[in-house]
Parts: sequence; C-alpha cells; structure tokens
Amino acid sequence: MSESVVLPALGESVTEGTVTRWLKKVGDSVAVDEPLVEVSTDKVDTEIPSPVAGVIEQILVQEDETVQVGAVLVIISGGSGAAAAAPVTAAPVAQAPVAPPVAPPAPVAPPVAPPVAQPAPVAPPVVAPVSTPMIYTPAAPVTPVVPVAPVAPVAPVAPVAAPAAASMDAGYVTPLVRKLAQDSGVDLTRIVGTGVGGRIRKEDVLSATAGTSHAMSVPAAAHVPAPVSAQRGTSEPMSRLRKVLAERAVASMVSSAQLTTVVEVDVSRIAEMRKAIQPAFQAATGTKLNFMPFFFLAAAEALRSHPKLNASIEGEMINYHPTENISFAVDTERGLLTPVIRDAASLNLAQIAVQIADLASRTRENKLKPDEMMGGTFTLTNTGSRGALFDTPVVFLPQVAILGTGIVQRRPVAITTADGQESIAIRSMVYLALSYDHRLIDGADASRFLVDVKARLESANFQANLGI
Repeated sequence: MSESVVLPALGESVTEGTVTRWLKKVGDSVAVDEPLVEVSTDKVDTEIPSPVAGVIEQILVQEDETVQVGAVLVIISGGSGAAAAAPVTAAPVAQAPVAPPVAPPAPVAPPVAPPVAQPAPVAPPVVAPVSTPMIYTPAAPVTPVVPVAPVAPVAPVAPVAAPAAASMDAGYVTPLVRKLAQDSGVDLTRIVGTGVGGRIRKEDVLSATAGTSHAMSVPAAAHVPAPVSAQRGTSEPMSRLRKVLAERAVASMVSSAQLTTVVEVDVSRIAEMRKAIQPAFQAATGTKLNFMPFFFLAAAEALRSHPKLNASIEGEMINYHPTENISFAVDTERGLLTPVIRDAASLNLAQIAVQIADLASRTRENKLKPDEMMGGTFTLTNTGSRGALFDTPVVFLPQVAILGTGIVQRRPVAITTADGQESIAIRSMVYLALSYDHRLIDGADASRFLVDVKARLESANFQANLGI
C-alpha cells in the first residue's frame, strides 16, 4: 500500500513552496515524523516530516522546483514493503545523508573537498612558518633598545654647547625644564609646548619621556590579518530566501516613499536599573535583561498613541491595526528573518525578554513555525548589535514604519542639572532611527512618536513593568 505526501499549508497566506533539499532518496526507509524534505517559502524555510512510515518509492518534485500547496511531493510504500526493504537499505541509510550533499554540489564540492583532505597535513607546516615570523618580527625591534642606553650620555654630551640654540627654537624654557630634559635625554627642539604662547612645560617633557620609554619597552603588537572568506572569488546562485528578500526590498522602495528621522536618547538610568536588577531578573527568567525589551515596550506603548505608525495601506484604504504585533530582525546564516511578538504593549519586560530569546534562538536553528513570522504590524531592528551608530532601515510592506536602535555608547554630553546648571557628564547614549512611509506618515508624526519613545526611555519608570 502506498501513501502520497503532499505539500502542507505552511501559513495562512502561503500558496506555494520550493523544494530546496531532499533528506531522503528513493529506496530509503523513513519513520513517522522523520524529516523528509526541506521546503522554502516566501515566509520561512522549514522541514516537512513524513506522516507515515515506509520506504521512499517515488520522488515527484525535484530540488529547486516550485509547486502549489497540496501538490504531491513523494510516494511512500508502507506495511510489509517497509519491513522488507529495511534490511536492504540499512547500509545505504547510513550513507544517505552524506551522498546527497556531495552529489548535487559536484561542480563546487570538488574544489572544496580535495583541499580539505590534502591541505590538512600541509597546513601545519605552512602555519608554523607564518606564525614564527609574526612572533619574532616584533621581537626584532628590540635592537632599538641597544641605542637607547647610549642616548643618555650621547644626547647630553653633544648638545652641551647647544642649549642656547635649543632654547631659541623652543622659546623660553625654565632652568628646571631644561635640566629635566637633559637628564631624560629629550631634545627640546622636537617638543611642541602646550603652555602659554607654545612654551614648553615640565608636563610636556614628562609626556615625551613616557612616550619614548613606552615605545622602546613595549614593541608594537603584530597585526593579525582578518581571515579570508572561502567565498572570495567564487559564484553561487541566490537562495530562495535571498531572492524573496531582494524582491521585497526593491518593491518596497519602488512603491512607497521612504525617509528616516533620528533622535538621540540618554539611557543612563536604564543602564543603572539593569545593573541593579540583573541578578534577580536572570534568576527569575533564565535570561539576561538587555536594552532591547525596553525599546520594545517603549515603542509598543507609543504605537497605541500614534496609530499611523501601526497601520497598513491597501489601495486607497488605511487600516489601523488593533494590536501592536512587533517583528524584530534576527541575523541568520540564511539571511535576515523577522519573527513576531504579538500584542507587545500588553506584555511586561520579563515576558518580552523571554520571547525575544526563544524566538531568536529558534529562528537561527530554523525551528520557527511559519505563523510565528507572519502578522507583524511594526518592526524593530537592532543595528547596534554589530557596533553601528545607526542606519536607515528599509520598511517592508505592508508595514509603514520600522525603528532601528543603534549601539549604546558611553560618552561625554552636555546635561542640565536639577538646579538648572549646565555641565559635561559621561552618559549612556543611543540613536533611534525611524524609517517610515511618507504616503501616510509625515515628518511631524514621526517626530512626535520618537519624542514619546525618548521620554519613556529617559524617565526609566519601568519598575511596575519588570514582571519578576
């Protein structure tokens, strides 16, 4: 008896899928719920499990072929056929997972596989010589240390008759500074004074002395070049996910009018709060509390007061969404994916932090359900996770806005104290960049939204929202 396995519905708006890789081949045995094939849609890449146990009798859809939901992918023979075939295929089964990956990429794998087997023994000899010069080269500059010793006698001895010339070049130098320079072997003509009128001060001589001794005693660290990518100089077809992302990005830029507004936010109070409650928070939730949940909650609350940013345009109609379903960008090896946290404004920081950690982890492991990536009404992207100050993120339709959070940096800023006095202080600062569709959202709308988010973050009144 044979069973047909069809492409299931992978989401409410998914109508087709592309077979990216078969995990079994004809003649292989398969158990119930064992991964059978990898399928890519415009929403997510996922594995299709086998609904029955048996032996692969016929594969009807080839890799890179796109079919509609409900189309038959494979025919599996079950019952006694599966039992009989099991011993025969036992040996190939062990080989099956290895053979498919090696066979399809034959044009690309040969250049990669041989180097992996051959250069393995050759690599150690190559690495050893390379690392040796890198270690000994910085040590070689120890030779400058030899001339350093004579510098003390030589410098003062020759220029003994030249202090006058030195003083003339460097301006007026006090006897104390001149003596310090002679004792330290510092040439005053090579120092730029920081005193009034360029006068050389004691501190200038000490700085020059410290710089010289440090340069001679601590050789510069050898430059370690960045690793060379294996993709350098190669070509490869775009993945299904990359094609979809590219098409959506271009469609979004062509069909909407996008611009970006940026504000600067002082999150010093949140930084202090995080330090104070981090141990208790981690013990209660099992995850660390970073800045992202605060950005999530502040944005979600502001969306309730600014419905234009939590809307979509369909033809000539504007739909204002009843809940704040916030997508957030996750960087994966396959590309940028955006799982969704639903009704974010009703959650506390603990709930948001746990959902971010769970969804991000399962996104990178390709274990998300298709519906967990659908229904977002607004997006948050943490561009600061890789060190960027801020960027101008692209709005993905049908959404009309996306908020980018930059890196949180400690730096000096001008502040006004409670008594109205101005001063310079070291604060934790971050840039928030809001990209939006100008067809619906004006610059004033965007600014009002950002100002509300800024005020919420700078006040740091989140004690009631901790959830622990």
